[in-house]
Amino acid sequence: MISYVCKYTPVELFMGFGEDCAVLDETPKNFEISDRYAQSNLCGFGKSVIQAALSGRAEELVLVNCCDTIRRVYDILKDRGVCRFLYLLDLPHLTDCCRKEAFAESLSTLKNAYALYSNRKFDRERFLSAFTETAEIPSGPYIGILGARAGAYAETVIRESLPLPVRNLSCVGFRRPAMDGRKLEGASEEELFFAYADALLSQLPCRRMNGTEGRKSLFNDPNLLAAVYHTIKFCDYYGFEYAEIKNGLSVPVLRLETDGTAQSFEQLRTRLEAFAETLSGSVREGAKGSACAKGRFAAGIDSGSASTDVVILDQEKNLVASAIIPTGGGAQLSAEKCLAEALAKAGIGRSELSRIVTTGYGRAYIDGSDGNVTEISCHAKGAHFLRPSVRTVIDIGGQDSKVIKIDEHGMVKNFVMNDKCAAGTGRFLEMMARTLGLTMDEMSALGLSWKKDVVISSMCTVFAESEVVSLVAQNRALPDIIHGLNSSVADKVSALVNRIEPEGEFIITGGVAKNMGVVRALEKSLGAKLYVCGEAQICGALGAALFALE
Repeated sequence: MISYVCKYTPVELFMGFGEDCAVLDETPKNFEISDRYAQSNLCGFGKSVIQAALSGRAEELVLVNCCDTIRRVYDILKDRGVCRFLYLLDLPHLTDCCRKEAFAESLSTLKNAYALYSNRKFDRERFLSAFTETAEIPSGPYIGILGARAGAYAETVIRESLPLPVRNLSCVGFRRPAMDGRKLEGASEEELFFAYADALLSQLPCRRMNGTEGRKSLFNDPNLLAAVYHTIKFCDYYGFEYAEIKNGLSVPVLRLETDGTAQSFEQLRTRLEAFAETLSGSVREGAKGSACAKGRFAAGIDSGSASTDVVILDQEKNLVASAIIPTGGGAQLSAEKCLAEALAKAGIGRSELSRIVTTGYGRAYIDGSDGNVTEISCHAKGAHFLRPSVRTVIDIGGQDSKVIKIDEHGMVKNFVMNDKCAAGTGRFLEMMARTLGLTMDEMSALGLSWKKDVVISSMCTVFAESEVVSLVAQNRALPDIIHGLNSSVADKVSALVNRIEPEGEFIITGGVAKNMGVVRALEKSLGAKLYVCGEAQICGALGAALFALE
């Protein structure tokens, strides 16, 4: 079995040897193995290839030198000697006649190398027949996965999260070398391999090729209703393309960046489901309970990383009761405990709830609900209910920060998230409070009485903590240090706000809205007033309860 990673790999050539080929698709939990041999800034895709080979899942591997990462991958694997057959195919990045001739020679050299290794003969007829087996491209409206190669794991998450048919148009997901074998039956081997080189190089170009004009057809397809643009950390090729097309694309587009592991896919799923909700103009029901249940009240449960919040509304959308408890012991246990507390406050039984809708990172793991909605749509819904004039929602939660642009009906128009780093979140402030030996309430109060500016330069939470320790050792005033931390969070969130081109009135939601030091610093950074209300922390649960009523 030949493993390969690039659309320019001559799969049909190996079929001429009677050999099967398969895309090497590895999405590990971490890079524990590959990090022993690869540089730290090697892209995650390259590390995933190294890890698969070092784990014995690519005994015969053909690589294509499309970028420096693949060259490094080849060097490492060659040095380790883990593959029985390892080959690096030289790919020209231009497609003129001279490059096609050079590529044809490279293909012929590969053919000879594999014949010597396998002790098999190349079957010309079997090779030519491989081109008649190309699957038809499905027709009709679809959501396209564009950008850097999206593996099977990412593709599955995207397909599960989006409401329309999905076509993977990234790299090996859209491999289409076109060659008419019948016209080449009497051709010489030189002519045959030139035609093959032409077919491979004439595919829709990879972003790494020098001539990429043909890629415009991806974005101009009238059947493309929306796009998920995938980029890989440390890979600039597709990051530059996204910057070029994001403002000119006439369809909704969501950018996803991955690092080659499966660690952040739950956060990515939240983005995808929120994107789906904006596309459909409604929410995913995913009904689990009875749609015909009768009761006078509805409940929303927000299962967050730091706290679990519950809101109970009556049929007139009056807030009957709410509860907030620390999340612990799992989403299900925290949700049950918080719901019981809210029911007790309301003086009603669970049987009187007509519907329960869940939101937050734990939303899909809570049994007994009638559906789940992403926290992005729920915060938009709740914010609009609390303040109909609001058009930009800033939610600073325990695990992430979000900026959501909404319309006059409270529907999500666009959103951005910071979900890969603790900086700019409630978790960052909690860690700094522990470092200073303060409670969150004490930290919030002290931050308002600062006298001198203190700059916390490190955006990384770990390094910022070291800065704080150093400032304490220098006898800097605690209020000044706290103000520096508040300003650091404000700068991070403000950068998110600027990415979304905000409009209209602002509201801040999430637990950090109670920290007036952060609110004031953010107002200064934005040059705008933030609407703060007493229900800020339960805004997500409120939105879920409103969806439950509807």
